[in-house]
Amino acid sequence: MINQIVFGLIWLSFILYAFIFAPPDQPDTLTLIQNLSTGNWTGINPLIIALFNIMGIWPLIYSCVLFMDGRGQKIPAWLFAGLSFGVGAFAILPYLALRQPNLQFVGKKSGLIKVLDSRITGLLLTLGTSILVGYGLTQGNWGEFIQQWQTSRFIHVMSLDFCLLSLLFPALLGDDMTRRGMKNPAIFWGVSLVPLFGPLFYLITRIPLKETQPLTTSELPSISIQN
Repeated sequence: MINQIVFGLIWLSFILYAFIFAPPDQPDTLTLIQNLSTGNWTGINPLIIALFNIMGIWPLIYSCVLFMDGRGQKIPAWLFAGLSFGVGAFAILPYLALRQPNLQFVGKKSGLIKVLDSRITGLLLTLGTSILVGYGLTQGNWGEFIQQWQTSRFIHVMSLDFCLLSLLFPALLGDDMTRRGMKNPAIFWGVSLVPLFGPLFYLITRIPLKETQPLTTSELPSISIQN
């Protein structure tokens, strides 16, 4: 119950900050979003291009745990996962506030879950992310980015959204590890403390889910790290 309240308060605080305290919208924001979405990147800071595209990778990373977690929830995980492609943490936080602990995966894996559970998916996401991060870091203009972060609501909130998604992943990680019988706290902390590439490393190295029948409470595996 405490976790639900905390995530709910973070969600409300993020909304208030984004629309009240963040820098104002700029006249060219809509044009910038359209150009970023259509690949018309001429004249756009590579750091912004990289960040914008990474914000499309984060929902895929979350989907690789959300759809498994959603199998045991009363709320539809697919809805929040889908919304996160457009609004990022604004969609993930309500899911975290409404979900219940889910320590087992019951039944057969659907085709989608098989894809999301595949290490190949993790490898492809890691490759794409590495290319984007390398491009942004080597070609980007940090001075211009900082100025835009200070004056543009879109850039400012998108950056904070990236940070929130990095911080929130451990809230789902513990249960996902338990569902797979992974009991090493060092893995939990290693993945949690490395932004972006920690979760990607986890997707590549985690034990695949097994199709199972319901377990009794006494049979449930557990790890010492709890959300």
